[in-house]
Amino acid sequence: MSENQNLLAEQRRALILDEVRRRGGVRVNELTRKLGVSDMTVRRDLDALARQGVLEKVHGGAVPVVEASTHEPGFEAKSGLELSAKEDIARAAAALVTPGSAIALSGGTTTYALAHHLLDVPDLTVVTNSVRVADVFHAAQRSTGQRQGAATVVLTGGVRTPSDSLVGPVADQAIRSLHFDLLFLGVHGISVEAGLSTPNLAEAETNRRLVQSARRVVVVADHTKWGTVGLSSFVSLEQVDTWVTDAGLPSEVRATISEELRHLVVAGEPTATPADI
Repeated sequence: MSENQNLLAEQRRALILDEVRRRGGVRVNELTRKLGVSDMTVRRDLDALARQGVLEKVHGGAVPVVEASTHEPGFEAKSGLELSAKEDIARAAAALVTPGSAIALSGGTTTYALAHHLLDVPDLTVVTNSVRVADVFHAAQRSTGQRQGAATVVLTGGVRTPSDSLVGPVADQAIRSLHFDLLFLGVHGISVEAGLSTPNLAEAETNRRLVQSARRVVVVADHTKWGTVGLSSFVSLEQVDTWVTDAGLPSEVRATISEELRHLVVAGEPTATPADI
């Protein structure tokens, strides 16, 4: 069987993971037919996904990993997942930002992708509790010098989590006195019953502070976050203005979400203009 050259490894693995989660398990021979690649390629992809801890290999295939509500993957473990979706989401979310705004970005791999798309938006003030997000802006300034219109970045203090967010009383105190036009919030899980949730109790409290300081709240999360529930809920869906997600979100979920949220933006699909949101 000839290899399908149209799919990059990351794209194949995203498709495999989505299939495993959707069906509750897959067999190697099913994936070779679906993806048009060899058994060896599929097995390598399954090995890579198993090392990331997002699925479990079994004889002849793979099944999902059932995670405890307290399990918190590290930044590196999450950074290789749903890359195309995160790029699409980041591009769509960046279109909501106007020059001169005061915005906040929480921790997470999707907000990290968003930060790269905000580098050319002039005169932003960016507050973040993410070491990774702050590094994006600082690296750009080091490489280009202090150019006119470059973002002013405020990095909160706090205790570092596995996802490289700064949380706890120091972060909460720094955020409490600030006010943002727009908050971009990455999440561990999202559901109707639990709202937005995280496995980290301290991060939940810091996220609450971010939401309280924001005029508008925009969740940036790919479709795989739907139905995931972490240990601690910190925001109900009623407190979210917009969810920016990817086209992988099933139609039945979109119908459910439309009853709970003010706006649902599906990256790559027609939606309201930024001014309307």
